Amino acid sequence: MATLAASSRLYRAIWRWHFYAGLVVAPFLLVLAVTGTIYLFNDEINDAIYPEQRFVAPHAADVPVSRMIDAALAVRPGAATRIDLPAANDRSAVVFVTPASGDPVRVSVDPGTGRVLGSFVYERTLVGLADTIHGSLAIGTVGDRIVELAACWALVLIATGLYLWWPRGRKGPGGILFPRLGAKGRLFWRDLHAVTGIWTVALIAFLIVTGLPWAGVQGDVLKRALSAAGIGYPASNRNYDPPKSIPRKTALGEAPWTLEGAPMPASDPHAGHPGHDIMAAMPGSHAPGLTDAVVAAVADHGLEGGYRLFLPSGPTGVFTAYSYPDRPQGQRTLYFDRYSGRLVREIAYADYGWGAKAIELGVQLHMGNYFGRANQIVMLIPCVGIVLIVVSGIVMWWKRRPAGRLGAPPKVPEARLRGALAMLLVAGVLLPLFGASLIAVFVLDWSARKITSCSQLVPESGR
Repeated sequence: MATLAASSRLYRAIWRWHFYAGLVVAPFLLVLAVTGTIYLFNDEINDAIYPEQRFVAPHAADVPVSRMIDAALAVRPGAATRIDLPAANDRSAVVFVTPASGDPVRVSVDPGTGRVLGSFVYERTLVGLADTIHGSLAIGTVGDRIVELAACWALVLIATGLYLWWPRGRKGPGGILFPRLGAKGRLFWRDLHAVTGIWTVALIAFLIVTGLPWAGVQGDVLKRALSAAGIGYPASNRNYDPPKSIPRKTALGEAPWTLEGAPMPASDPHAGHPGHDIMAAMPGSHAPGLTDAVVAAVADHGLEGGYRLFLPSGPTGVFTAYSYPDRPQGQRTLYFDRYSGRLVREIAYADYGWGAKAIELGVQLHMGNYFGRANQIVMLIPCVGIVLIVVSGIVMWWKRRPAGRLGAPPKVPEARLRGALAMLLVAGVLLPLFGASLIAVFVLDWSARKITSCSQLVPESGR
């Protein structure tokens, strides 16, 4: 009898954790699932909405890259910072332009003719908006931290949800592996919540784990840990950096996960030919002859299409060409001196440590890229699962809560949660931001209990 009572108390205590974690995290998980679904099919969506900017007539040869950039600047004056060259001959090139005022624009150009097809501001497109919200809720660093916390607490939801789902002597698979036939009202929503969760839990956990490396705090911790263990950023490049070099993501705005913090190499102002140093006057400026020479050099190094070319910025900036294919094994980065056009450095997937390789693989699977359409469909399942779990959880709560009250499960102070708390503490050490939030939760809970205790000690006449 005592064992049953203890088990009941533990169940109710776990339920309370599950309830509060779900109440706080559910809205963010819903947002992440919807925006993740949109970005999962980003190419298909953009092809459908902007076909005139995405497709071109097949052609045998491209016009010079400098001509594409000049055409874009003629339509959208400013500083060209980057051009994305397509892998297929029926796709457009995209020139990134930073105007003197206003938002950066992306100009689509036909590589076969050099004709401008149109332009857009990425953040104002459906995919761009979803991308921004998915990463930071469109509010910058604060949003990034909120998303990271939501992902960490989602792991608590998974662990507590599995405990609550466990059959515990219930007979038959109804309500465990599939919804019970004829279930109505709250029972229907409970079955939908539990069954959807158990069938999608592994994929949801995979999405969370493979997404956390991109988080601000956890991503930095992971990079430092892999680097310290010698299984992350290429060891051969660690001591090959100029003084005062800045991280690649800071310099370019994006990079493969492994190379986000990689120091940028520098161009040598004395290595070029007379007159080339005038290029240093304008950030993002491009000299047509040298730009085309660098494109030819990139091709000589085996990278002819489907790569991104960043133009140099500042006196010591470099040309950066990098491929970011659906399968990370094809990742390559080549840096070229902005004055001489010579290759400064090359980094490829083969140079990464095995830890970084695993994360790059996880990232591509997370985004639905690695196995093409099959990968997209598999990753769509947990996104749909999250939506069903969140909606059914909210409906369940709404149906059971007393009118005008929160309807939270009652506190069970006698429950023994030592094992669960130990796991939470370990998770808090591995996930620093989650650990900080745990401390905040315990402080708030302790404060609430103290306030309640003090209020109960106040004499009736003194109230």
